Amino acid sequence: MRCAKLNIVAMFVGLTLSTGGVEAQHRGPVGFVGLSFVAANPVGDLATLVDDGFGVELSGGAPMTANGHLRIRVDLGALVYGHERLFYCEFTCRIGSDVTTTNSILYGSVGPEIVLVRGDIEPYVHAGAGLSYFVTSSHLDDNDGYGPYLETTNYSDTVFGWRYGGGLRFRAGGRTFIDLGVEKVDNQVASYLTEDDVVDQADGSVLLYPNRSDADLMSFSVGVTFALR
Repeated sequence: MRCAKLNIVAMFVGLTLSTGGVEAQHRGPVGFVGLSFVAANPVGDLATLVDDGFGVELSGGAPMTANGHLRIRVDLGALVYGHERLFYCEFTCRIGSDVTTTNSILYGSVGPEIVLVRGDIEPYVHAGAGLSYFVTSSHLDDNDGYGPYLETTNYSDTVFGWRYGGGLRFRAGGRTFIDLGVEKVDNQVASYLTEDDVVDQADGSVLLYPNRSDADLMSFSVGVTFALR
């Protein structure tokens, strides 16, 4: 039993010295900027009405302590959770366009990030407060490759929310890291549209059928982060 305890102590000391060696190689505060692909799964009431969403997120952090373990983190992102395309005749059907309707969530948050260990593998946790903007918009495509025009916002709502999560950064070389993360988003009750909630009438008018529920998400991300000194 005594030998087993000594072995455990020896392993702990060795791990501590190893971690200290890694820390010694990465002294000084370090910020970061990163870009990630995000897949979001609705949870709770939102999951009964909305499909999975996909998008991108831009993140940045600045050191708040001398050892670089505490950072202030900012996230900005966009998710698309619904998409519909209809053919529309202008004047006559000899001149046609596609009407594309997109259901999106634009969001931003700010809060602390704690890097548990600095080195070639960096586990971290973070939390933040911010806003989520639920928006459904439509635009015309000219079918000739010149892009969209005549865009309009059909419906929108902005809610406050909390975000918290964590992840791992793996050094890919130099100051470049592969970043794998998971995040839980607790939004306030939101009003939003889903696919088929915008209905065109024969007289040219449009009917909207908004939903109102909790708007919580669980998101998973993979991206590239660059360390800044």
